[in-house]
Amino acid sequence: MAPLLVLGLALCLSGTWAVDKGNFKTCEQSAFCKRQRALKPGESPYRALLETMELTNTRLTLQLINDNNKVRLLLELYRLQGNITRVKINELKPLKPRYEVPDVLIREPTTEPLSVLSQDENGVVLSLGVESQRVIISARPFRLDIMEGSDVLMSLNSRGLLAFEHLRMRKDTSQADPEAEKKEEADPANQAEKVEDGMWEETFKSHTDSKPNGPSAVSLDFSLPGVEHVYGIPEHADTLRLKTTDNGDPYRLYNLDVFQYELYNPMALYGSVPVMVAHSAQRTTGIFWLNAAETWVDISSNTAGKTVFGKMLDYVQGSSETPQTDVRWISESGIIDIFIMLGPTPKDVFSQYASLTGTQSFPPLASLGYHQCRWNYNDQEDVKSVDAGFDEHDIPYDFIWLDIEHTDGKRYFTWDPHKFATPKEMLQGLMDKKRKMVAIVDPHIKVDGNYKIHNEIRSRGFYVKNKDGGDYEGWCWPGSASYPDFTRADMRAWWASMFAYDQYEGTMENLYTWNDMNEPSVFNGPEVTMHKDATHGAWEHRDIHNLYGLYVQMATAEGLIQRSGGVERPFVLTRAFFAGSQRLGAVWTGDNAAEWGHLKISIPMCLSMGLVGISFCGADIGGFFKSPSTELLVRWYQAGAYQPFYRAHAHVDTPRREPWLFGPENTALIREAVRQRYTLLPYWYQLFYRAHVTGEPVMRPLWVEYPQDLATFALEDEYLIGRDLLVHPVVEEGARGVTAYLPGKDEVWFDVHTFQKHNGAQNLYIPVTMSSIPVFQRGGSIIPRKLRVRRSSTCMEHDPYTLYVALNLQVTELHILCCDSANNLAPDAKFTTDSWIERIIVLGASKPSKVTLKTAGKCLI
Repeated sequence: MAPLLVLGLALCLSGTWAVDKGNFKTCEQSAFCKRQRALKPGESPYRALLETMELTNTRLTLQLINDNNKVRLLLELYRLQGNITRVKINELKPLKPRYEVPDVLIREPTTEPLSVLSQDENGVVLSLGVESQRVIISARPFRLDIMEGSDVLMSLNSRGLLAFEHLRMRKDTSQADPEAEKKEEADPANQAEKVEDGMWEETFKSHTDSKPNGPSAVSLDFSLPGVEHVYGIPEHADTLRLKTTDNGDPYRLYNLDVFQYELYNPMALYGSVPVMVAHSAQRTTGIFWLNAAETWVDISSNTAGKTVFGKMLDYVQGSSETPQTDVRWISESGIIDIFIMLGPTPKDVFSQYASLTGTQSFPPLASLGYHQCRWNYNDQEDVKSVDAGFDEHDIPYDFIWLDIEHTDGKRYFTWDPHKFATPKEMLQGLMDKKRKMVAIVDPHIKVDGNYKIHNEIRSRGFYVKNKDGGDYEGWCWPGSASYPDFTRADMRAWWASMFAYDQYEGTMENLYTWNDMNEPSVFNGPEVTMHKDATHGAWEHRDIHNLYGLYVQMATAEGLIQRSGGVERPFVLTRAFFAGSQRLGAVWTGDNAAEWGHLKISIPMCLSMGLVGISFCGADIGGFFKSPSTELLVRWYQAGAYQPFYRAHAHVDTPRREPWLFGPENTALIREAVRQRYTLLPYWYQLFYRAHVTGEPVMRPLWVEYPQDLATFALEDEYLIGRDLLVHPVVEEGARGVTAYLPGKDEVWFDVHTFQKHNGAQNLYIPVTMSSIPVFQRGGSIIPRKLRVRRSSTCMEHDPYTLYVALNLQVTELHILCCDSANNLAPDAKFTTDSWIERIIVLGASKPSKVTLKTAGKCLI
């Protein structure tokens, strides 16, 4: 019956093709969120005990007391290098340790000294050492303000919504120890306790969460004066600028397998990065809430709902109300551990966050090319045929992908013995054409006594445990499956070793890896994921849930590095992610649909990820579910060519959609889009190197480069690639034109196709046909291209460059200098190239009266 059940689940997942929101909780159905959201502002019970304050060279500590139940908390305050302030709050004496997130920070942050400026019975003022920045801690009620001069940059607990549910013994059970009960009853903390539904046990649909540790939620509010625009906290299928949540659910961060997700909704999706970026014309700041448990984020604003006219009326009438955004974070367990990134510029915030969690991994060049995927290519002959089809139709590509059907009965690290009997022969055929393959390796392991991977994990005790101590089992693609405990370093090391060529039989150096279903997805689990009372050693799954996917990708990436002897950069795609996942590879936006709305939402979804460090993002070209019209498919190929991760993917039940199956005219349009991608690979590679060094997003909102231009703050239908290319994809059905905003009053922009020049600070109407991809190059920039497009990026490795020089002023004499001492992006590079600069194309110059070319050394032009 097991195979039949899995088949039924698969049919359910694939046949409905629309999210069943009833499978996923709302805040009202999540007991801790409902409890915390019921708290009223302005009634904070917390008081700072100033007499307990201790100041050392590295930190300030201070006790807080809840005057309602007398529970004490310990506040730790750190001034960190790079204009970052860290605040930690934990129980002073917890009943047992509370979870603190490991492995996300790349190192213990470097601290800088704090100093007391003044103190009295009402509070204390501390210097942050940066110009006039200081922290003010108010005692009753507890409040923390960060100021610069007379301006409040950010306030904590200004609305009094700090809440910290202390760990306690359960009193309403017959198993309780009478002596312990007497001690508990004598404790004021428990005399004030009110037992509510869902505190010690919670049921959702048919699933019961036993909650052995009882209520343990934490919450804190932040106020951002002068701020109307906040961004980040992916992953949500929503606008780039986050909306207020007063009249609906908060944004939810809880990694879940949500297929064909609903658009413009705060529902949780596959990944969670608890980082919010706040921006105004005066300053950019960020909040990093380091907690891996289920989290909800409420946003409110005193200008929400006001029209532009209403704001103008306020101005005319002399309204003095300062715009303000209030944010509240609520997590189910763990501690409060926050990093406040004080900017002041967008790029400062990117640098500050990168100093904590690392930068985007520098990907192999080939992974920036085009990827062809579907669930599933049937066998080796199918792979060979598709590969040949690209050559026949002169469309370049770098990677072909295999989904779950390539395995022997959904046993990962294996090949189907009939359909993929000689995988090395298949891989060698691709290698001969300088192409590569990706095969899926999911983290659910088939429970099968004849399966080596399962037997080894079980014998080593590496599986996640259920609440009763046995190996946790759930249903996924193989049927009954268990889940390796990737929170264990020894488990991750063992998993990495399985990618060695002598372990993963049939593999070669041109095979890379895709980690799917790693939220983790459990078809028969609560909300299609793992039970929260499953255990990872001493910790419950509720504590670590949002980390699971990061750990899977971490172990896989390490495996690819190790198999090469530490010399090859890995490529690993993941669906689930967390803060720090940028260090490990690429992500995509999950199981989207062949609808115009899903094409359109891919832009703000990837922009949001880039703002929190994850630059290597893309969406399934054409939509995973359903079948796209030819117009939609072409437009998606065009848009995807200008997004960081460029992969077509489709559901097993959809008709085949290789690029040449829609008639010669559409094949030509798709070919041109893909070729544009390949000509720009040098620019993409350069930008990813810069992202790897600085943390700056590759694909970025316009306001990142034009931080004082209010017109850019909510734009999400166009974006910048680096500083110098502006892209406005066509994402509306039947469009005959688009209006692009060209920023910068002193800028000029050049249409990259026609070289026509346009001034900045204007809305430009652009007529479009089916061949149009509106892209502009900024005046004052140089974009490298390779114009000899071949079958793959590796085939183009030694081809010459063409430099597109866009001028931002009138030139009568043109001087071009080429010399051996030109800047090298990577001065420690160990590889040489036969590439040369073949031509230089200058945009924006009338015929100059004089051209001077100077060369030095062996430089050739």
